[in-house]
Amino acid sequence: MYGMNVHRAVVGSKEKISGPTVHYVNDKYDEGNIISQTVVELDENETPDSLSAKVQAVEKIQLTKVLKEFICKKNKA
Repeated sequence: MYGMNVHRAVVGSKEKISGPTVHYVNDKYDEGNIISQTVVELDENETPDSLSAKVQAVEKIQLTKVLKEFICKKNKA
């Protein structure tokens, strides 16, 4: 499951938290080792669209941080 389908399911299940995960890619969809996760808290009146906006905002920060960490590790090797 991905994109708005995830946000609809999370909101529909009345979850309290969600968020993006960066992981290594392997042969199975979404089963690679986790590199980074960020938590987003859902509000009482959360909608799939509002959750999507929250997740997208932290995804950009998270991905930038992960990429910087990889670059630093590569430069030290």
